[in-house]
Amino acid sequence: MNDVLAAALHRAAAHQRRFETRFAAYFDSLTAPAAGGTLDAPPHGRFPARALALVRELSLRGGKRLRVALLHEAAALVTDRPVPGLDAAALGIELLHTHGLIHDDLIDGSPERRGGPSTHQAYREEFPDRPDTALALTVLAGDLAAFLAVRVLLTGDLPPDRALAMAAVTADAGADAVNGQLLDLERDFPPEPDTAFLHTVTEYKSTRYSVLAPLRLGLLAAGADPAPHEAELRAYATALGTANQLHDDWLDLFGDPAALGKPLGTDLRSGRRSYLVRALLAAADPAELRTLHAALGTPDHGPAVPRPRPPPHRRCSASSRASSSADSRSAPAATLAARCAGSPVPGIARTCGPRCSVQAIRTCAGEAPCARATSTSSGSSPPETPPEAPPAATPYCRPAAAIA
Repeated sequence: MNDVLAAALHRAAAHQRRFETRFAAYFDSLTAPAAGGTLDAPPHGRFPARALALVRELSLRGGKRLRVALLHEAAALVTDRPVPGLDAAALGIELLHTHGLIHDDLIDGSPERRGGPSTHQAYREEFPDRPDTALALTVLAGDLAAFLAVRVLLTGDLPPDRALAMAAVTADAGADAVNGQLLDLERDFPPEPDTAFLHTVTEYKSTRYSVLAPLRLGLLAAGADPAPHEAELRAYATALGTANQLHDDWLDLFGDPAALGKPLGTDLRSGRRSYLVRALLAAADPAELRTLHAALGTPDHGPAVPRPRPPPHRRCSASSRASSSADSRSAPAATLAARCAGSPVPGIARTCGPRCSVQAIRTCAGEAPCARATSTSSGSSPPETPPEAPPAATPYCRPAAAIA
């Protein structure tokens, strides 16, 4: 790591630490009597307070705070003096991110986020017999976070013209993210999206509010006009946003759920045509395509492949480990990905090799860490009596070890 990168990471960590304290203080200021209770909360009812509590809980549960770092770095291009408007801008962009997470988890049906229950899951647990109420409350909690994102800029100490300009950037970023989410849903309908369509989804759903908006806000807070630098800002935002999305797609299949704070395989189970899934579909042969389409849960794209329980497992003998490890390395990528979606494919040897990425997929398909569907190699000891077959798939992809 060179000195420039090390210094940037050090600054980003400092911005993150400071922001976490500021974010908690902001939520306190909304309702705490000692802080003046700046939010005019209803005097009756418990649902409004609960919605705000869930927005606060998710917001303070962690995150990379990439947007906060970009804000400060953009302002530092203009001045090395303290910039008062950065706090409000950081609060606004992170509240907008909370809004996106709440609605995204609802759309995807994700029960976990940042190591805890998603907002929708929290409401489902509170109202197990009223799913429509849980859904409606989740939508409203996300809406609350979005409106707070703009409010924090308009109620601060910024000069009126600057506050309006920064609020407009935040509102535009929110509108872009909604359009991106609409495109994200359309992407999974036939025909298969091309790369240009995927780039558009990434730009609207993520890049504009995660990279471009923080850069604009940082410059505005420091008193600079972003317009003359728009081409450079967009080029940088597009490159970083696309790279970040590609990384997220990879983590969804091969990441560590403990580190991510959410289960793996969401894109596969929901049939999402991500960059990674599109690459798999383009590289697969007809048999693998049928497997992938079944795993993706999209019957419109091909005949469904039955999902039987895996055959009984046999414990690996010492002499079978080498051949099984080789099998795992040569198994088609489409077949491995299908397993992570819970679609066991007969005829492929189970893995007992050391490759964590392959092992994660095998584990996700409900297989023992060291088991083979085929008999042991010639000259090996007779197999032991197979144990009872496990379920066809575990609820979530939970690898036994972190992925390298």
